[in-house]
Amino acid sequence: MIDLNADLGEGFGRWTLTDDDALLAVVTSANVACGFHAGDPSVMRRICDLAAGRGVRIGAQVSYRDLAGFGRRAMDVPADELEAEVAYQIGALRVFARAAGAEVAYVKPHGALYNRTVHDAEQAAAVVAGVRLADGALPVLGLPGSRLLAAAADAGLTAVPEAFADRAYTPGGTLVPRREPHAVVTDEAEVVRRSLAFALDGAVQAVDGTSVAVAARSLCVHGDTPGAARIAARVRAALDAAGVEVGAFA
Repeated sequence: MIDLNADLGEGFGRWTLTDDDALLAVVTSANVACGFHAGDPSVMRRICDLAAGRGVRIGAQVSYRDLAGFGRRAMDVPADELEAEVAYQIGALRVFARAAGAEVAYVKPHGALYNRTVHDAEQAAAVVAGVRLADGALPVLGLPGSRLLAAAADAGLTAVPEAFADRAYTPGGTLVPRREPHAVVTDEAEVVRRSLAFALDGAVQAVDGTSVAVAARSLCVHGDTPGAARIAARVRAALDAAGVEVGAFA
């Protein structure tokens, strides 16, 4: 079994980015922007209502406070401040999840925060502390082998490894930075092929051609990738056809 997740609610006011309705018809887990990199109360409420109605798990996608940079700019945030901001974002989303008759089921960092917590033990610990401050039992979604998942496990939280269907990998198993060429995989057939490799073989081909082991319980398709809803639908259909059960981890 593998979970299929996507970033949703990445809009603000009248501006929209993700095709939330179409993606919610395909994914089993929704990483909902909590207002720091995207999203606002109306957007969060709408996504929670839709996700709850379709049985899709609601996850808090927490970020550095970087609305202008979409949460993808490197920032240095003191650990105690980051802890509080993570808890704040989870709490805000929980209001709308509960109003929709659901709960926040897990937490996933976004963008620069996600990448920082792969190697930075202090920032990873601050994120986990924020999760525990908001709710001591929420699973944490992150990159296999990351400091984040290690910190979550050490704190007694469920650490859930994920893979990225539409991102290039380094030979070390990390994501190729977005500033580098070909960091995002846009060829739909290739995204489908990689998704099957993750689910069936637990591996992916890195940018140097080598095979990298990636043991993932969840598979992410970025909501802001061009054609994301169509790509996610193709990935879901391919997984179903290959006999892979698609289901939420939380």
